[in-house]
Amino acid sequence: MSGLVLGFDYGQKRVGVATGQALTGTATPLTTLVNPQLGGWGAFDALLAQWRPQTLVVGLPLAADGSDTTVSQAARRFATELGDRSGLAVALIDERLSSHEAEARLAADGRRPPAMRERRDAVAAAIIVETWLAEHAH
Repeated sequence: MSGLVLGFDYGQKRVGVATGQALTGTATPLTTLVNPQLGGWGAFDALLAQWRPQTLVVGLPLAADGSDTTVSQAARRFATELGDRSGLAVALIDERLSSHEAEARLAADGRRPPAMRERRDAVAAAIIVETWLAEHAH
């Protein structure tokens, strides 16, 4: 496996985006976009065109017991639409606690709560990509 990965931390208001490199197994927070249900798909389409990823990964926010929630069902619909728009397969990955880990990473970097909120979703997307890359490394 090689190539660029784009990862998404789906939220009902915002979607964090990160890039990842399969060769190195690393990910970098990129940006946070308005959920396409609220702001349209233009920004997502532009990112797909700019980065031209080989793989897309969407975090699946499951309940603590692993069952679907209304948000996970919305994330599945987002992943399906993203795949349809890009022509790429979309991998779904359990992302429970990625936002908490993102906050811990930002706090360790000395970020204060307002700055944490601005970067949390993109950092969570990077954690999602890192997790997926680790699970698919050969």
